[in-house]
Amino acid sequence: MTAETYRIEPLVLPAALDSPDAGDFLDVGGLCDALTLQTWGNLDRSTPPEARLQFWRDNDYRKIQLFFVRLDGRMAARSWVRCELQDNLRSALVHVDVLEEFSGRGIGRALLLHAEELAAAAGRTILQSYTEHPAGFDPGDTEATVSPATGTGAVPADARGVRFALKAGYRLEQVSRFSALDVPARAASWDALEREALATAGGEYEIVSWTGRCPDEYAVQLAVLMSRMSTDAPSGDLRYDPEEWDVARLRNVEDTWRRAGLESFVAAARHRGSGELAAYTVLQLTPSKPWLADQDDTLVAASHRGHRLGMLVKIRNLRRLLAEYPAVERVITFNAAENDHMLAINIALGFRPAGWDGEWQRVVTP
Repeated sequence: MTAETYRIEPLVLPAALDSPDAGDFLDVGGLCDALTLQTWGNLDRSTPPEARLQFWRDNDYRKIQLFFVRLDGRMAARSWVRCELQDNLRSALVHVDVLEEFSGRGIGRALLLHAEELAAAAGRTILQSYTEHPAGFDPGDTEATVSPATGTGAVPADARGVRFALKAGYRLEQVSRFSALDVPARAASWDALEREALATAGGEYEIVSWTGRCPDEYAVQLAVLMSRMSTDAPSGDLRYDPEEWDVARLRNVEDTWRRAGLESFVAAARHRGSGELAAYTVLQLTPSKPWLADQDDTLVAASHRGHRLGMLVKIRNLRRLLAEYPAVERVITFNAAENDHMLAINIALGFRPAGWDGEWQRVVTP
């Protein structure tokens, strides 16, 4: 069988998990779990079905197309193309995954070409993707690894995904560190860190917290901080446009999280003198994975840096998480390998490296 003969089928999302037409969706979800286990040996990075059903739906801000290949009645591979509709109108995020037992048959190449054709039809000339790599290789071994132009971080050169990306003409532009925090073992060490952060903040800031929906009084300011994630966070040589966030976009994200079954804990630092939100951080968890929480965005506004606010909001949020969900064993997070400041905070909190993600890009000449 050649690559041209593989049947690439579009995934049509059902109305609900128990809908009569949910079979393909559930089968693709099973494939996603199998791919995660294949790479990581656990399901920490796998998304629950109810969350997939929401995150895979189109909205006013992005469009996503998903596809799969079956062989001998079994799910063998998947792909997707995601295009932003408000910002980054020249870019598309494309991704391909093939189960190991079906590799080497040209399925991945067929899916990638298909995805790239769809991106081209949408007018996208900047193609971005990623690869995943568990810890266990030496990032400092320059002969056995590939590094981005930033010179920070590396991925194993012999990894199947790395070889596939290079052969397809993609270039490694950034490496993200994937980290895990063993919560029960590290919680006691936060006391001294919190005292130091409070002393540095000097009483100029108060911590405000909420679950799920941001209070109306802070919504405009939080949207401003969220827009700065696209400009203030390191992105290597990846091409990203500044994002424009307003309250409607914030509420769209919050509503998607809620429908996906996620509990979202937010802690923010408010400057007492001006009333400005100076920093925020988000933790998320789902009842279907009670052992795990995800440390999502953290940002300190440039005008308020130097007061240990990143450390302070993270500790306060972690403490609230543990008080309300004591069954949580691990928190996972991602940081750009060159983001020395945020990595230093996470390392002090007890996050350890669990792996690395390669961020790839291919710019197509029109």
